[in-house]
Amino acid sequence: MRHGENHKVQHLGWLRAAVLGANDGIISTASLMMGIAAAQTSSHTILLTGIAGLVAGSLSMAAGEYVSVCSQADTEAADIARETYELATQPDAELRELTEIYVARGLDRELAHQVAVKLTAHDALTTHARDELGIVEFLQARPLQAALTSAATFAVGALIPLIVVLLAPESQLLTAIAASSLIALAFLGGLAAKVGGAGVIKGAWRVCSWGAIAMGLTAAVGHLFGVQV
Repeated sequence: MRHGENHKVQHLGWLRAAVLGANDGIISTASLMMGIAAAQTSSHTILLTGIAGLVAGSLSMAAGEYVSVCSQADTEAADIARETYELATQPDAELRELTEIYVARGLDRELAHQVAVKLTAHDALTTHARDELGIVEFLQARPLQAALTSAATFAVGALIPLIVVLLAPESQLLTAIAASSLIALAFLGGLAAKVGGAGVIKGAWRVCSWGAIAMGLTAAVGHLFGVQV
């Protein structure tokens, strides 16, 4: 029976987009709302600001991820097309190139040549994509998946400070938004680290520290330049 394994790297495609979206949703929306709150505006204005930030941020994340990952996909497609052409027009040179790759990885030349011949006969393009270009199936760019994941997780993250505004007293909004957002960021950072196989405490601290800086600076701007509305 084939030995099955579930490696952490298989999650990279959606995990990166999900963490980026949720992290940005919490930090940017909470920071924006704290900046407005520090300017001594009403809770209604703060809530409206947060909703606008959620909608704009979700769409921005989706568009940014889609364009970025499309660029990666275009690059991969161009490299695959070039490799396809070279395999069709220069098969011997490609075989030698593959042999040298395996020699560089530690095989003796005779064995490296045998492996290159066998793998070329089995699936030359996939072999070159993997061993020469570093393109493997579970790491290939998926623009739509990245865009939808980022938009959805941004919206989920942005909902946290919005809910706080609805529930917390107006006099305590700044503290409530900051505290709830930092708790959410710690949970997010720890969860992402656990899924990725890294240290939970380190992941939580990394996300929280940047979130605290962003919220603190934005609140300071709102306090310095805000006016009573």
